[in-house]
Amino acid sequence: MHTTLMIHCPDSSGIIRSVTSLVHDLGGNVVYLDQHVDRQAGIFFMRLEADFNEGHWDETGFREQFATRCAQPFAMQWSLHLEQTPRMALFVSKYVHCLYDLLGRHQTGELPVDIPFIVSNHEDCAPIARQFNIPFHHVPVSRETRARAEAEHLALLKRYQADFVVLARYMQIVGPDLIAAFPNRIINIHHSFLPAFAGAKPYHAAFERGVKIIGATSHYVTEELDEGPIIAQDVTPVSHIHSIADFIAKGRDLEKMVLARAVSLHVARKTLVYHNKTVVFA
Repeated sequence: MHTTLMIHCPDSSGIIRSVTSLVHDLGGNVVYLDQHVDRQAGIFFMRLEADFNEGHWDETGFREQFATRCAQPFAMQWSLHLEQTPRMALFVSKYVHCLYDLLGRHQTGELPVDIPFIVSNHEDCAPIARQFNIPFHHVPVSRETRARAEAEHLALLKRYQADFVVLARYMQIVGPDLIAAFPNRIINIHHSFLPAFAGAKPYHAAFERGVKIIGATSHYVTEELDEGPIIAQDVTPVSHIHSIADFIAKGRDLEKMVLARAVSLHVARKTLVYHNKTVVFA
């Protein structure tokens, strides 16, 4: 049995020894360990992978022993993850570049997830879902139907037993009930500029301003719009020789790459959220 432990707690001496000793005592073998100390906040972070022979693995016993011997003495916040394929629900509107990229990575085995369904506030992506043999659901959203649409989203996520949600250029605000049901399990992608440009045509605004760099940011969704913990970012240079079409093309390429990177990090259990920011392990 392959297991992953994610831990954060006040920094003190003996944490690593306590955790690795417990794993050894319970018949496990540590195959990966990474740790970080935020010296300013005095917080210790650790990600540990361990293998257990099936004959030695007892999940209930491990959780009880870990709580008693490690979590309580060091005031840990911790989670244990067993090896399994996570189920990723995809939300999309009309822009399909991120959707196609994730579906392609999934089809080639690069992205080890199950995709139980795709949902959209438009019907444009239904043929894409059929192409990849994935159930498609059309849930229209308007100011009047927003609450009903969110309830339908939650019902779909429960019905398909989704583990997390990816907003692959879903151009609607996610409601508080959905965010509360999937804390740090909804991943969004959006453009990010220096300076930032809001509105419906950010690339046009950036072009008019003559920016020299454009970028993309992927983050977990919180109730504060586009203010959630950042998972991945990237930038690319632009100049006066590039047209608006060049800006859009470069921006979409970045969005695809950054979103895929963020999803891969989440699936690999390499992101740990603390105080609205992330520790991302290598």
